[in-house]
Order: sequence, then C-alpha cells, then structure tokens
Amino acid sequence: MVHIDDGFDFLGHHIRRQRKRGTNKQVVYTRPSKKAMQAIGDRVSARTYRHTQNQSLAALLTSMNRALAGWATYFRHGASKRTFNAIDHHAWNRIARWLLRKHGIRRSQLRRFCDHGWRFADGEVTFTGASSVAIVRYRYRGARIPTPWTIEPAARRG
Repeated sequence: MVHIDDGFDFLGHHIRRQRKRGTNKQVVYTRPSKKAMQAIGDRVSARTYRHTQNQSLAALLTSMNRALAGWATYFRHGASKRTFNAIDHHAWNRIARWLLRKHGIRRSQLRRFCDHGWRFADGEVTFTGASSVAIVRYRYRGARIPTPWTIEPAARRG
C-alpha cells in the first residue's frame, strides 16, 4: 500500500495526486508509467536498428505509425500530451539516424525525405506518430448512463 501522493503503477499507468498547475487544487493525474515508456522506446529502437535498413522508408513509416498509434490509443485517457511528444521526438531522431546510415548522407540532406516542414514521408505514407491520437481525458455522460433500476411510469408501459 502506498499513499496517493506518492503514486503507484497500475496496468502501465502511473496514478498520482498532484497540485494542478496554476491553482492550489489537488487532482489525480494518470500518465503512462516509466516502464511503459521504456517499452515503446525499445520497440521504436528495434524497428530502426541496422538490420532493418533493407526495407523501404514507406514500410518503416507504416510499421512505426501502427505501433505508436496503438500504444497511444491505450494511453489516451490520461494526461499524456508531453509523453506522446517525447515518444515522437525519440522516434523522429531514430528515423533520421536510420536514414543517415541507410543513404550515407549528411544531416543537412534529410530535408529531401520530408514533405511539409520536417515530417518524414515517402509517397502516400507520412510519419504521424503518437501525437496524432486525440487525447480524451474526461467524458461527461450526464444522464445518458443506462441503469437497469429505472422505474418507468405506468402510462408508458401500456
């Protein structure tokens, strides 16, 4: 047992009560745990290792997009924006180094593998990363939650 202010890990999430930024209000935050972040970082690193340089950039981007989108969909219900950006930053750097090794070019020539800005692309396939998954923190359902104990008026049954 631990105190909620110390936080704990549960199913890949780190749950902890902290002060909300800008206020003195205490709220419970749910973020991906360090172990979960390490796991996706290792998966990204494995997909961009030297033995994968025989595949095309489109195949690499498709594989990365699927892995990152699936991971981000699982963790999208928490305060995960900074975590998603950190994972995307790691993935972008790994793809950049993969391209540098594969084509034997300098870092200044990476721009030719990008479409708009610094987003990697090959044909129709574009690197989207984990940040493309929308974060849904709190879902207000109000009175739309069905309950089996609702008593219907006699006039409606009839």
